[in-house]
Amino acid sequence: MIILFDLDGTLIDSTEAILESFHNAYDLHDAKHPTDAEIKALIGYPLDIMFAQLGVQKEKVWDFVTTYKEHYREISTQKTQLLPCAYEAVTLASSFAQLGIVTTKTGRYSQILMEHFNLMQYFKVLVGREHVDNPKPHKEPILKALEGFEKDEVWMIGDTKLDLMCAKNAGVNSIGVLSGYDSKEVLVQHTDLIFSDALEAIKWLQSKK
Repeated sequence: MIILFDLDGTLIDSTEAILESFHNAYDLHDAKHPTDAEIKALIGYPLDIMFAQLGVQKEKVWDFVTTYKEHYREISTQKTQLLPCAYEAVTLASSFAQLGIVTTKTGRYSQILMEHFNLMQYFKVLVGREHVDNPKPHKEPILKALEGFEKDEVWMIGDTKLDLMCAKNAGVNSIGVLSGYDSKEVLVQHTDLIFSDALEAIKWLQSKK
């Protein structure tokens, strides 16, 4: 079995780091700030899409992204937490499956975070934004991750519709978790399997073995 995890809202909570980095970018570019709620509603999308959706002019989007990343790199490990039971979920999953990470975050920062939490050792692959041309919900991130595995039963676990749509587009199984950013009402439109968190999902998968 192969289990692919999303990061934000599935294994980690980096909301504080994300919000602070967004507001820092708006400060440095002397632009009107969106609300925290407006930012959180877009978490899971690539940064350039988030800034564009939040009203940044097209020609300035990548300047905002660069500023965001510079700040995020400085604060990410201090202002990101593992979600409750996430460590247990990963270690339990590693006892019966091969593991990977498929995220829209920058892969380099994601690896630093996973090493910080002493979890990177459990993952065979990590696919981040810079590793693909087409991010979630496109199938490419999952197909890219699967290049590192022998063919097997595949499950994608994530907290947003983007994760579940990515799984469907890639032709793999999906599980939604309620520990992150999308509601049950949204997730149920894209998967039949919804659990409270990653650990509950992993225990269910273990019971299938």
